[in-house]
Amino acid sequence: MATKRKSAQAEETNRRADIVRAASRLFAQKGYAATTIRDIAGAVDMRSGSPFYHFKTKQDMLRAVALEGIGAINAAVARAAASGKPPRATFEAMLRAHLDQLLGEQGRDFAATLLHESRHLDAAAQAEVVALKDSYETMWQKALKDLKQVGLIADDSRVTRLFLLGALNWTVQWYRPDGGKSVAQIAKQLSSLLLKPPT
Repeated sequence: MATKRKSAQAEETNRRADIVRAASRLFAQKGYAATTIRDIAGAVDMRSGSPFYHFKTKQDMLRAVALEGIGAINAAVARAAASGKPPRATFEAMLRAHLDQLLGEQGRDFAATLLHESRHLDAAAQAEVVALKDSYETMWQKALKDLKQVGLIADDSRVTRLFLLGALNWTVQWYRPDGGKSVAQIAKQLSSLLLKPPT
């Protein structure tokens, strides 16, 4: 009996994850406003009312997509930041981790929704996203400080951080998997533009 219950719970968890992935894809492709619950249900072979078993509203789905997107990027970059490598190698690993999440097949739709559709979130969800964003930017500020301390970058100010994150996030507008540059190559090139060359 307990095994059946666990199996049913796992199935419900999987269905919820399926809905979140489908919502992220549709929000990225069509926009939040133009996407209907019927669209999302159809994408996961559900009846139009079935997603409401997992989410009260479409707004709740958007919140789940945004939090999953920023959570995945935070976790990936935090692992790179905690690698214990020298500042240049740590910074390059952080660039690569951010871009992998932003441009990779698994995270692309979540990232696009987070960047372009999170303005539709209600105030409470916006506050959650801002808190996670602030924590995320703190990691980058520390990385820039570490680079400046060893003479690899001239300026570690807030403006530098904003320029850096703006450049990283703008890649979703122009990057194409078949465009001739891999994510790793883009990360390396950005690092070489920002940092003094190795001596």
